[in-house]
Amino acid sequence: MSRQVLLVGTRKGAWKIESDATRSQWQIKGPMHLGAVVSHYVADPRRPGVELMSVGSGHLGPSVFVSKDYGETWTEASQPPAFSPEPNGSHRSVDHVFWLTPGHVCEPDVWYGGTSPQGLFRSRDGGNTWKEVLGFNHHPDFLQWRGGDKDGTPDGPKLHSIIVDHSDKAHLLVGMSGGGIFESFDEGRSWTPLNSGVAMDFYPPKEDGTEYEFGHDPHCLVMHPVQANRLYHQNHCGLYAMDRAQGKRWSRIGDNLPKEVGDIGFPIVVHPRDPERIWVFPMDGSGQWPRTSPGGKPAVFHSRDGGASFERQANGFPAQQAWWTVKRQCMALDQEPSVGIYLGTSNGQLWGSSDEGASWHGIAMDLPQIYSVEVGALP
Repeated sequence: MSRQVLLVGTRKGAWKIESDATRSQWQIKGPMHLGAVVSHYVADPRRPGVELMSVGSGHLGPSVFVSKDYGETWTEASQPPAFSPEPNGSHRSVDHVFWLTPGHVCEPDVWYGGTSPQGLFRSRDGGNTWKEVLGFNHHPDFLQWRGGDKDGTPDGPKLHSIIVDHSDKAHLLVGMSGGGIFESFDEGRSWTPLNSGVAMDFYPPKEDGTEYEFGHDPHCLVMHPVQANRLYHQNHCGLYAMDRAQGKRWSRIGDNLPKEVGDIGFPIVVHPRDPERIWVFPMDGSGQWPRTSPGGKPAVFHSRDGGASFERQANGFPAQQAWWTVKRQCMALDQEPSVGIYLGTSNGQLWGSSDEGASWHGIAMDLPQIYSVEVGALP
């Protein structure tokens, strides 16, 4: 086994947490940017030592910071993501940079960023300068896609889950909360919705009985890192899977979760080598949407068959009266033969499993509210 490092973004700064070779002992290092909101903290898999962090400060505004020495020192982007005026003359301001994704392996200087309010940005110089992906942000249907200027998403509407197809650098997918899932086959110049089969319980049915093409609320979208045709996504209205080789319609695999738990949640992760194996963390989406573990009994649910069935994994978690949840960027996997799973909670706890979810142990119990967890690289 190898040592692991977790990159943790929180409401009050960022931390690095490093393991020993057995993943049983962990050392906490930090904080970085103490007091600032760190929405996403990501290591570049293409360039050892390069890390990007989205940082929001109440008085200095949102920005992106870049490190080239494994987080020892940081430089602010000279041109952070910012919207240009829209064709109708209106102008939006970036509230925060919510999501960061490295570009394709053949383009080592390219990064993508998603913002609140919803916007897609690209950097071609390693994160120093950012420009709008105009084909998306200024698409003639963009305002209609995102439901106008009003959105009830807590902490503001967001563009998230930016995916660069590992088999085709021109193929991009994004999730908009709200808006739906959209994809491009020409590096972002043109886009189409990808929401067929997804429920929209918060809208009345159409009079003609047809589906809504957009306006959905995806929470998290993932593509298998080897088999690009396999997609999964967690939605405001359930848990879904798609095999692109068989069509472009989502199937609701969340119906196979226990009814008392439901299939509402934020994060979803997929095994790095087996596209049939996924892990989700359901939350309570009933009534006033408390966004806590159902019944105060936190558990991960693991499927070995693409969502046809699930097993509950809660050994080590509190058995009751644990009212936390896991946000969409707060669950990550390592690449070990026995995959390590890591999740950060809304009350600042970081949990880990070195046996693919069979048992859980606390890694750090007293951090600020956790906004993102990623597995990084060690020097």
